[in-house]
Amino acid sequence: MIAMENGILSTVGNTPLVQLTRVFGDCHFRLFAKLEGSNPGGSIKDRPALHILQAGLEAGHIHSNTIIIESSSGNLGIGLAQACLYFGLRFICVIDPKTTMQNRRLLEAYGAEVDIVTEPDPLTGEFLPARLARVKDLLKSFDNAFWPNQYANLCNAASHHQTMREIVAALDGELDYLFCPTSTCGTLRGCAEYARSNLPRRLKIFAVDAIGSVIFGLPNAKRLIPGHGASIRPALYEAGLADQCLHVTDWECVVGCRMLLAREALLAGGSSGAALIAANQVKEEIPDGATVVLIFPDRGERYLDTIFSDDWVGKHFGDSDIVPKLKAPTTSGGCGKAWNLNPQ
Repeated sequence: MIAMENGILSTVGNTPLVQLTRVFGDCHFRLFAKLEGSNPGGSIKDRPALHILQAGLEAGHIHSNTIIIESSSGNLGIGLAQACLYFGLRFICVIDPKTTMQNRRLLEAYGAEVDIVTEPDPLTGEFLPARLARVKDLLKSFDNAFWPNQYANLCNAASHHQTMREIVAALDGELDYLFCPTSTCGTLRGCAEYARSNLPRRLKIFAVDAIGSVIFGLPNAKRLIPGHGASIRPALYEAGLADQCLHVTDWECVVGCRMLLAREALLAGGSSGAALIAANQVKEEIPDGATVVLIFPDRGERYLDTIFSDDWVGKHFGDSDIVPKLKAPTTSGGCGKAWNLNPQ
């Protein structure tokens, strides 16, 4: 890969793995979180963004005058925007009206040209197919365009061999359960590939998907949390990547995120809350003394106007006593104590 010396992109990866000791109270297993929000662009998507561009540069598919064109509603686009700015590449990011204003401003701050799709796909009613169609149209408009294609590019999955390598090294190979949020299936596939080839001991992998996501066979439905689930099954998906899939609602994402904040002082994004809730669903099945890792894809600052906004929560879910309760930090609530997971 291309050397980046001591530049900002050299800090992609090697993210912290921290033990969570409060969120489940007096728990019977060791629980860790891989904090991917510590990447320089703020999310786990910095890894595939950099890996895809490096591979394209080394293979000669990307040159100094190449235009990078990708569809993204947030993290991957921001990761690409930062990397493209560093490499001096023009970047066009196709977004839709659901993209938050904060993410749009971040894209623009990094120099990305934002192309907005205003109408959903007429057949599915979803914006993702419409964004992908727009990408294909833009690719035809330029002779020197490159599409990272995060949903199908094997470099996406390959970048997460390193994610898994870091986890295994930090725990000296003592890893029993992994909870992996899904969208493009890049993280899930990369972690599963590495585990199959390099781990002598049995690792159980849980895919964490959204209610309303079609990746694991549920019907398509409205979803509020960006980056959690997908309205199409990605080409990177393969049957058997996970031992089990656990589905989490938007409301449960809110609860999980606020539990992490109240009990661990950890401000994490929506799919991180989903990973916590998924672990809560099966925690009684986990043996005593097991080592469990949750992948937390991004930080919570990008969700201050949604998940961490009482007004937004009230608008979408109604008033619930879970919101004021989470404002007072507490270490109570043992591993077997039920959480209030139903909006009022």
